[in-house]
Amino acid sequence: MKKILYTLVLFAFMAIGNETLAQGYNTGIGLRAGVGNGLTVKHFISDKAALEGILYTRRNGLLIAGLYEVHNDIREAKGLQWFYGGGAQLGTRNSTSNNNLWGESNTVLGILGIIGLDYKFDGAPINLSLDYKPAFNIVGHTGFWGDEVALSIRFTF
Repeated sequence: MKKILYTLVLFAFMAIGNETLAQGYNTGIGLRAGVGNGLTVKHFISDKAALEGILYTRRNGLLIAGLYEVHNDIREAKGLQWFYGGGAQLGTRNSTSNNNLWGESNTVLGILGIIGLDYKFDGAPINLSLDYKPAFNIVGHTGFWGDEVALSIRFTF
């Protein structure tokens, strides 16, 4: 019985170790710069799936986005992956017009898509990510936001 238990524990550690090495890191925290600037946290929940949270400013507003991302290796380049996914955003935005000099606040709610490249430096706790994140807002400042390209730099652990 002990041999079976030891074997199962060994296989569990091997599976966890392979999962960690597949993308090169488990969690990354850092800065995001682009049309919207802010903070980003990415955490892998499996070998190929990650959750990303982004808190950022954009056009007189503050937004928070949550994304589910699927990562795939690019075999020719160690540490480089491409990813895609989707999620939602919620925030507030101040808008000004000719009739309202002081501006008015409104809530923004929308759905997001994301596609990009993710690179983890070998031997260093640094990750770079370049992505395109279009949004379609359903509530407040409704419509398509198709200009969101950003570069993220994260400290990984």
